[in-house]
Amino acid sequence: MSKQQIVTKYQERVYAALQQIPSGRISTYAAMAKALKSSPRAVGGALRVNPFAPEIPCHRCIASTGFVGGYKGDWEKAPSGQNQESKLELLKEEGVLFDVNGYLIDESLWWDEFDVEKLK
Repeated sequence: MSKQQIVTKYQERVYAALQQIPSGRISTYAAMAKALKSSPRAVGGALRVNPFAPEIPCHRCIASTGFVGGYKGDWEKAPSGQNQESKLELLKEEGVLFDVNGYLIDESLWWDEFDVEKLK
């Protein structure tokens, strides 16, 4: 996908929400969905095709269980795990660490303070 690809209005809203998540913090598909009055699955669909990653930081969104989840369309180790490893590395660079099973270590890093007025 090229960076020149046109994104939908919904994707623009999702990407605007992502830009609100501070470096070194993480949010969830569910928290983003609540702020957007949407569904976690729809948020995941927009993140899966984010042509602006990592500048638009979809790596800062994880599953509500604390599991790192997918990145750039790959979930867990499918097909190679390379994307998930990239996500873990980006988060590590921001100080967000996960255990060997892919779960968030420091739950104080959760963030859900979206300015919903900026997402309309």
